[in-house]
Amino acid sequence: MKHMKHWQDPLNALLGAWLALSPWVLGFQDQMAPTVSGVVVGLALIAAALGAIFMPRAWEEWTEGVLGLWMVVSPWVLGFSMHMDAMRNAVVSGIVVMVLALWVLFTDKDYSLMRHDRTAH
Repeated sequence: MKHMKHWQDPLNALLGAWLALSPWVLGFQDQMAPTVSGVVVGLALIAAALGAIFMPRAWEEWTEGVLGLWMVVSPWVLGFSMHMDAMRNAVVSGIVVMVLALWVLFTDKDYSLMRHDRTAH
């Protein structure tokens, strides 16, 4: 079996599963906006993270970061910021997803944001 490139990707897959299941675990499944957002983003995060595990590319990390950013802003964009459990879940999960994705982007030498060894052709 091939060695996994980033430990952050399985963690993001687990966070995706959490986001998809959290409306029922935390009891806000009757709130349409946070439930749909959590399930859709959770499934997309699982797909991106599995892609990053099996065929690592920078775009998957960027996708995970954008999904995390969406989760952070979604309570205000979708109007569920007054539902504290749903809002906290979205914001905290989104921040963790973004941090993990950016961590990979900043530290992986193959697609690091901080590469200084780029040469002009």
